[in-house]
Amino acid sequence: MKEDLLPKTVSVFREGYDVARLKADVLAGLTVAIVALPLSMAIAIASGVTPDRGLYTAIVGGFIVSALGGSRHQIGGPAGAFIVLVAATVSRHGIDGLLLATAIAGLMLVAAGVLRLGDYIKFIPYPVTIGFTAGIAVIIFASQIGELLGLTFAGGEPGPLLDKIPAILSALPGFSLSAAAVAGLTIAVILLLRRLRPTWPGLLIAVITASVAASLLHLPVSTIGSKFGGIPSGLPMPSMPQLSPERIVSVLPDAVAFALLGAIESLLSAVVADGMTGRRHRSNMELVAQGIANIGSAAFGGICVTGTIARTATNVRAGATSPISGMLHAVFLLFFMLVAAPLAAYIPLASLAGVLAVVSWNMVERSAIVALIRTSRGETLVLAVTFLLVIFRDLTEGILVGVSLAALQFIRHMAKSLRITTQEDELPLDNSDADTVVYRLDGAFFFGAVAAASAVLDRIAAGHRNLVLDCSGIQFIDTSGANLLAGVIKKAQRSGVSVYVVSERPEIRLLLAHHELPMKDIVVTTTLTQARWAIRGDSI
Repeated sequence: MKEDLLPKTVSVFREGYDVARLKADVLAGLTVAIVALPLSMAIAIASGVTPDRGLYTAIVGGFIVSALGGSRHQIGGPAGAFIVLVAATVSRHGIDGLLLATAIAGLMLVAAGVLRLGDYIKFIPYPVTIGFTAGIAVIIFASQIGELLGLTFAGGEPGPLLDKIPAILSALPGFSLSAAAVAGLTIAVILLLRRLRPTWPGLLIAVITASVAASLLHLPVSTIGSKFGGIPSGLPMPSMPQLSPERIVSVLPDAVAFALLGAIESLLSAVVADGMTGRRHRSNMELVAQGIANIGSAAFGGICVTGTIARTATNVRAGATSPISGMLHAVFLLFFMLVAAPLAAYIPLASLAGVLAVVSWNMVERSAIVALIRTSRGETLVLAVTFLLVIFRDLTEGILVGVSLAALQFIRHMAKSLRITTQEDELPLDNSDADTVVYRLDGAFFFGAVAAASAVLDRIAAGHRNLVLDCSGIQFIDTSGANLLAGVIKKAQRSGVSVYVVSERPEIRLLLAHHELPMKDIVVTTTLTQARWAIRGDSI
């Protein structure tokens, strides 16, 4: 097995794992589990499924991600980024369709890791990640307004944001002061503890506080028990959804969206962990682990699994030393589910909506957005287009268009970096050879620069006997650039001009040879001095 497809767990045990590290991992795993408990249920409910499915995802998927993943500190589980996609899939195909799409996405992620596509997925431009994260945050917050205010929607709450806004305005007369108070209390406790006691599990304390207050005051608010009947006290038996060619084809677009977002979110989370710890994750093994985790989650009735930035950062800050902490976080969650499942029935839905409201606010990287706006209009455009498409169109479409726009801007920038200078009147070789013209090429010579370069290189001055193409400054050349050079050389040779190519890069000679040039008639040297000797007839 190649090193990049080796789980980090293996590396940890190769190094040696002692009792001190185990104690640190136990504490970190417990801390993350306390954070993940209310968050997993809140994300599941917001995604249109029952809260227990969020716990199944965190337990099964979280354990597999840590056990098999390519990051020491990655925590897997349900993520807010998937809320919109999961809810849309459930509305179109039902729970069975969601589980099938999740399993197929898992297979795609495994294939991506085995084919080592993780190195390419990491190339998502920074403005695109900032834009789609902010867009997801807006959508998550909009999806929780109904629960935050205790609204009731006639005919159900619409999914698209443009349809949701008028529906919310129409439902405002049914505003529930009790639900708003519970949500407000939850948010206030979270923010207060973050300021005064940042090391305390603010999310869990806030949910417990709101639940106790709602129960003691007999507030008329919806709870997990009143809407879902509580949660089971354990995991279900594993099973897979029914398969048929028609059903697979129908959920395939959703599976592709799950796989794409899961890959981006997981690798982005792993990069964040690397930045906090100074270590380096194995992106391809991480994709394989995420794929297996999604298959396992679907088998136990869970939803999509991905690396979660907030819980991963919590794991690092809590002192985790290895993937054991992530595995223990899943074990602790299972223990909480076995012991405290009946208590979950008292949790108000407005309180979980308050948790997601805080999560969505934290997802928006405001300082990064301000920095992009101040420094680059082009990258600001990429951010804005991605953000607006995610909100008003589709998450996958936003990512693809954002990446394409960023790529076009990069191509334009690199094309401008190519410089071609001519020295035909400066006698560049030995101050006595007016029959020689030199073209010096600097920068990236690729398809984006061909149009501008051809306008210069096609104007070969008449009356010269020697053409020197100084390619020593070319940093990169593709077949389009080589094709242009080949055309210039052929044109010069038809005019009886001798051609000299200066370059130390062997790929330039190879590319020219592939364009059916008679290389025996072209002198290739590594320096201009050698070209001068060749023109004089001296031996190189």
